[in-house]
Amino acid sequence: MARRQHTWFSAAPPPLSAAPRPASLLAGDADSGASSRMWANFMSARVVVALALLGMHLIQGDGRRSSVWIAALSLTYLMLTALTRVLARPRAPGHPFDVQWLYVVGVDLAFIITLQTYRETHLDYTPLLALPVLMTAVMGTRALALGTAALAALVLLGNAVWNASIASWQGATGILQASLAGAGLLVLSLLTHQLSARLAREQALVRRSRTETRMQSLVNNLVIEAMSDGVLVVDSGYSVRAANPAAHLMLGTDPELTPNPFSLLENPAWTQLTDVVRRTFADRPVDAIEVALHHEDRHGGRLRARTRRTALSGGSAGSLCVMFLQDLREMEARLRTEKLAAMGRMSAAVAHEIRNPLAAISQANALLEEDLSAPAQQRLTAMVRQNAERLGHIVEDVLDVVRVQDTTDAHEMPMLELDQEVRRFCREWLEQHRHQHPIGPRLRMALQAPKIHVQFTREHLRRVLVNLLDNAGRHASAKTDAIQVSTQAVRHGPATLTVWSDGPALDASVLRHLFEPFFSSESRSSGLGLFICRELCQRHGAVIGHERSRRRQGDAAVDGNGFFVDFRRAYNADSRPLSAQEYVS
Repeated sequence: MARRQHTWFSAAPPPLSAAPRPASLLAGDADSGASSRMWANFMSARVVVALALLGMHLIQGDGRRSSVWIAALSLTYLMLTALTRVLARPRAPGHPFDVQWLYVVGVDLAFIITLQTYRETHLDYTPLLALPVLMTAVMGTRALALGTAALAALVLLGNAVWNASIASWQGATGILQASLAGAGLLVLSLLTHQLSARLAREQALVRRSRTETRMQSLVNNLVIEAMSDGVLVVDSGYSVRAANPAAHLMLGTDPELTPNPFSLLENPAWTQLTDVVRRTFADRPVDAIEVALHHEDRHGGRLRARTRRTALSGGSAGSLCVMFLQDLREMEARLRTEKLAAMGRMSAAVAHEIRNPLAAISQANALLEEDLSAPAQQRLTAMVRQNAERLGHIVEDVLDVVRVQDTTDAHEMPMLELDQEVRRFCREWLEQHRHQHPIGPRLRMALQAPKIHVQFTREHLRRVLVNLLDNAGRHASAKTDAIQVSTQAVRHGPATLTVWSDGPALDASVLRHLFEPFFSSESRSSGLGLFICRELCQRHGAVIGHERSRRRQGDAAVDGNGFFVDFRRAYNADSRPLSAQEYVS
């Protein structure tokens, strides 16, 4: 059973059709709703008229041959109207002449004119012509309506003239009555068609307005759902009638576990929000106020709230409080990011100016090292060299931040054998860090993508891997296999490099800004490493990400942080898809 979709406030409106279906000229195509019901009413009215005429002729019949013939004709007309009511398909208004007009309106005209012509009593059947004329005026075009009325008027007039000529022109009164009846049918047809056309225009306008309203409702719902600001609709009883996903996130609730409506009195952390609602209903709307949420089981939050009071729709008594919430931490983070981005652009300009003097200092220091032989002087020049190299790396990091354009053509990218390069770079990293602490037992390699080539520049791959290893080395424990580097290749999919460490879980605020420039959880870090890794991966069509996963560490399974890179595969003579034995899922 399909689950009913709900918007952020109420039940979702019915979906809009992709495109309105044009009106068809076929008899079977009809608009649903009012036109179908109107068609059915006309068909039912024909059946009722046929039943009445048949009953009247059966009751008044005197057994003569003419009476039997009229009763048989009435029975035939009843059968035709009943079949038309059951088998004919509804048609939309505004159709021109077609076959259906013949066996509906044409049959009615022929039957009524026949009764009027061969009547044996003083009963006048002329008013029955109003039924086919009305039906044509409502369901057909103006030309068809006037043509039907004119045909009925001409037949009536011709019948009156024929009767008058038989009576030696003594039936002038009959001719006058027929003329007046024909004129009345024409006027009735014209007025009815005009009213029907006006009603059709009004219905089209209502449908268009309803469609626009429905579309506007859908757009409003999408906008509110995607808003970064939280929106709450609260009644005077502190019951939340509606809340968008951002509001649920700020309040610390789950829309599935805490569906609308829910009460602000349920959680003590929302006490300040209830006070804001109370002030709003006391005719004191809040323009901007800071609200603190103190949760018992997790970190609290700081929000900025503003409210508006609005009346209930539909003329209902009472009012609602619409509350807009902004996460102050997110606002501060965005402001900090903008400031750091501006500082980054300024730093790039400064780095350009620093690079040339720094190169001169490094060259001068190298010349001094050749001339100085005293150990103390050699130590000083070594310190200058090391710090100059460190400054050079910082300058390159800052300059790499502004090099965001992809200048490498995918068809000209070098192809690297992933396992071979990862093994080489890991050994180089071990050699560089061996003098600091015995890091060898902490690092384990599990390379399972043999002969798989990826599209990546060798120096950029080294930089990405070394950066991820440095991060893992700072946060991993001193246990064996605390850092694990693995590769794998998915059939018909990417080749993946993963650097895993058994460090603690990252805070949610850190995860949201993990790959942003100048963001770091350490005071001594520039916050450029992971951002540069992401930029390098994007240049080569790769994807970098983070996941919390579990790995085997000795005899136990341990949770840790894994940074993965999905590379673009390069298939050639030496890089083939894995066989069934080599496949690693």
